[in-house]
Amino acid sequence: MANELGVAVLGPGGVGGLLAALLSRAGHRVICLSGEKTAEALRTDGIQVRSARFGDFTARVEADTELREPVDACLITVKHTALDAALARVPAPVLSDGLLVPFLNGVEHPAALRARYRPDRVAPAVIRVESTRVAPGVIEHGSPFAEIDLTGTDVPRTLLDALAGAFAAAGPATRVLEDETAALWAKMSFLAPFALLTTRYGLPLGDVRTHHRDELTALVEETAAISRACGGPADPAGALARYDAFPPATKSSMQRDAEAGRPLELDAIGGALLRAAERHGIPAPVAARVVDEVHPFA
Repeated sequence: MANELGVAVLGPGGVGGLLAALLSRAGHRVICLSGEKTAEALRTDGIQVRSARFGDFTARVEADTELREPVDACLITVKHTALDAALARVPAPVLSDGLLVPFLNGVEHPAALRARYRPDRVAPAVIRVESTRVAPGVIEHGSPFAEIDLTGTDVPRTLLDALAGAFAAAGPATRVLEDETAALWAKMSFLAPFALLTTRYGLPLGDVRTHHRDELTALVEETAAISRACGGPADPAGALARYDAFPPATKSSMQRDAEAGRPLELDAIGGALLRAAERHGIPAPVAARVVDEVHPFA
């Protein structure tokens, strides 16, 4: 990759819009891929970012409904529920040997993407950020941080390092991790109990950790056991300590989706957790019950 990259962003919402704007401001060519209405708004007005961390600014981007030329990297920042339909905007022959970088919840998507695109160009990423699209092309970045872990089992390290360098220079703290499985399960281990219980009870994290502590603890321990069996990290005490450190009003994105009547990423998170448990013979009665109780909302 050259110093100046061509980057496509599939789904310029809270995460994708923020990354698109930061990369554009840093001098990279950015093409946002979306529906025609959003694309028109982005072509006309650019992306407006409001961020205490990165400042308030407007970035110019290109926008289209489909990738029509090769790029160095294509960031996938749609929700899992919209993934299949969205991928039609990124034809594999056009992407060719560009990196495909999914910022998706769950652990099963890399295999699905490698079946569709070049396996040695799928570079899964994890981002820790709170960023919301409040209107097409208008992004509010609320967290004092934005941190990216970039990985990819068979991806040439030079390509990962080049993209990580571009991210870091644009703003987000970025590191390349050797162990893809560990990176994805580290996020899953934290996200699954948080998302499932806040959605199940319709309560922010502070109330869940106070009023449903035993259930939270049991679910964290089940998730850690599943992660360990899959080759990921297992630190239930650490996960509970992180939950306790969060502001009490914190809500999960799945909970926000439930409140807004949007489709839930229940299968990508809860379903994947239970499938992994079954594969490895790990008992997960609390996870199974909570997933079943959330299901009516999905």
